[in-house]
Amino acid sequence: MKLTEAQIAVKANTIRKDIIKMLEEAGSGHSAGPLDLADIFATLYFGVMKYDPKNPEWDERDFIFLSNGHCVPVQYAAMAEAGFFPKEELMTLRKFGSRLQGHPERTMLPGLENTSGPLGCGLSQAAGVAYSLKHLDPQPHRFVYTIMGDGELQEGNIWEAAMFAGKYGLGQLIAFIDRNNIQIDGNTEDVMPLEDLRGKWESFGWHVQEVDGHNIESIQDAVGMAKAIENKPSAIIAHTIPGKGVEFMEYNYKWHGGAPGSGVPNQQQAKEALSELRTLKGKIIGEHQ
Repeated sequence: MKLTEAQIAVKANTIRKDIIKMLEEAGSGHSAGPLDLADIFATLYFGVMKYDPKNPEWDERDFIFLSNGHCVPVQYAAMAEAGFFPKEELMTLRKFGSRLQGHPERTMLPGLENTSGPLGCGLSQAAGVAYSLKHLDPQPHRFVYTIMGDGELQEGNIWEAAMFAGKYGLGQLIAFIDRNNIQIDGNTEDVMPLEDLRGKWESFGWHVQEVDGHNIESIQDAVGMAKAIENKPSAIIAHTIPGKGVEFMEYNYKWHGGAPGSGVPNQQQAKEALSELRTLKGKIIGEHQ
């Protein structure tokens, strides 16, 4: 059942709170990216995609490939919220033997479509499935979504896949680019400038839209437009705020992630972050205050 925009916004905030709890418990991982992707994942899981959490291999499902796999806490939180596994399992993130590893591992957790690690692989994986759904076993009612980081676009295999998808007119392929302007060692435009980003994708034969990555209505509208473009793959450049929802993390590339104790909240920071998320930065009285 698809939720309303207001209900999806509540889901996104719940996902952000779970991300903070998971990372504090794990003591390592990545904060900024998962937090800024919460609105996109909430919209996809609760307003867009077809899936069955009780039957993850359902042959009518849509596909979602997380290319920037270090952001997987946001996908785990969305999947738990959607009923793929108990929410208590979120606290096993990055622990030895857990199904919830620091990068998604497809064979360990039903509902994951890809295993990631090296950046730049998700678009190729998604394009392969989209090719099959269009040219090998035509199923025009199913769609393939992939999520990429902007820093990840420095990888050459992204552009090989972009050429492939453009050549074969993979209209069922919808790629979100998390344009938060940061990567692990600085701002993207300082490390390796990406602009004109829209023009690059258009030159590869893609239909391109730019949206506020925190506006649920805009995200849904962009997906609707992308689905209507049958002869081109679609790129949705989602402008986001890294660390969205937690003021002391927002816009700061140092919260991208790093070694244990770096890039993840300690106990006091997690407490402050959860307070901000529970009160919507002081706009409401939190239940735990």
